[in-house]
Amino acid sequence: MTDDLVFYTNPMSRGRIIRWMLEETGAPYRTEFLAYGPEMHAPAYLAINPLGKVPAITHRGATITECAAICAYLADAFPEAGLAPAPADRAAYYRWLSFASGPLEAAIINASLGFDVPENMRGRIGYVDMPTMLDALEGAVTRADHIADDAFSAADVYAGSQIGWGLQFGTIEDRPAFRAYWNRISARPAFRRATEIDNAAQAEAQAKA
Repeated sequence: MTDDLVFYTNPMSRGRIIRWMLEETGAPYRTEFLAYGPEMHAPAYLAINPLGKVPAITHRGATITECAAICAYLADAFPEAGLAPAPADRAAYYRWLSFASGPLEAAIINASLGFDVPENMRGRIGYVDMPTMLDALEGAVTRADHIADDAFSAADVYAGSQIGWGLQFGTIEDRPAFRAYWNRISARPAFRRATEIDNAAQAEAQAKA
């Protein structure tokens, strides 16, 4: 195990996105599992993330929180994994990584909470409405095999996770384009390894409880 790269997570959290990303990098890392409640709000962890939530990573003295930021950071920290385009070719990469972590996630969360933005207030939010968001997302995943053009990237890890969970839990419309995209990227060995690790950790935590 290494202390150069430490991953703070709970297997029932967005930490699954970062586990997948870490497995894609191939870099050695150590996992610290935190239970919801007092463990995430203990002073030691609040020094890492003052919001008391996971995931977070520390890497050679740097602390990074927020899933999209962690994905982008890891892609740059481990360039040999090829998880980000060359800097001059990152237009689609930045666009769709930010789309998935910003307006898409906001729309999904609001819908899951039953919050319907009144039509006369939609100019104040970043996503207009759910059908418009999903049409934009469908266009992104049908233009090429991956969301940032031809190569798999950190943007696929983040956006793909949103789509995968949306299909699993019914928080996004089950469109053929989303299903085809998710089937492509979820077949990756790194995703399967990450899922096995977190499923085992979740089962262990539930057994202890």
